[in-house]
Amino acid sequence: MQIAIGLYPELTALDAIGPYQVLTQVPGVDVVLCAERAGRLSDDNGLLHLHVEHTFDEVAAPDVTLVPGGFVTRRLARERAPIVDWLARTHATTTFTTSVCTGALLLGAAGILDGLDATTHWSAYDELARYGARPTEQRVVRQGKVWTAAGVSAGIDLALALAAELWGDEVAQAVQLGIEYDPQPPFDSGAPSKAAPEIVELVRAVSAEREAAILAEG
Repeated sequence: MQIAIGLYPELTALDAIGPYQVLTQVPGVDVVLCAERAGRLSDDNGLLHLHVEHTFDEVAAPDVTLVPGGFVTRRLARERAPIVDWLARTHATTTFTTSVCTGALLLGAAGILDGLDATTHWSAYDELARYGARPTEQRVVRQGKVWTAAGVSAGIDLALALAAELWGDEVAQAVQLGIEYDPQPPFDSGAPSKAAPEIVELVRAVSAEREAAILAEG
């Protein structure tokens, strides 16, 4: 089984690395990182650099696709970047098509989420709805073969749920134990419905500032 994680410059690292860490623990699974071009690719902080060996053209028919999010996804979706076309092409033959955080906007731009319940980072619900999706605050949403996960860390939950679906609960539980994924956060503020209003507004303002800077660069 081949699982392709589609990447692009300025992605949010944990969106991809969380699921990568889960899925590479399953024996016999071919996890492939791919992008528009092979070579060096940097995250949205410019501090983490990945060497990508495969292009989208080389990964034409994976069994599962996963696309991470990032502040740049709004622009990529609107411009219909190459990763959007790759998602649209591969979706025709995948067993599962999945996204983490604002990677859902790329699925939306590919026409994959029209009429479906879906989730993304809470700050992008309105944008997600513009692609015909019905945004929900659920951590992981499955609609047929399309799976979406909420913001950043939810990618780990999605990958574990996917592992359970494909290889059974015991395998998924073993992977969870192996990576000691036992969340006990110091604060109960991981969703907008739980966080204090001033914290929500702070995060919203910071996100808007970063996205505006990215749009200005583009």
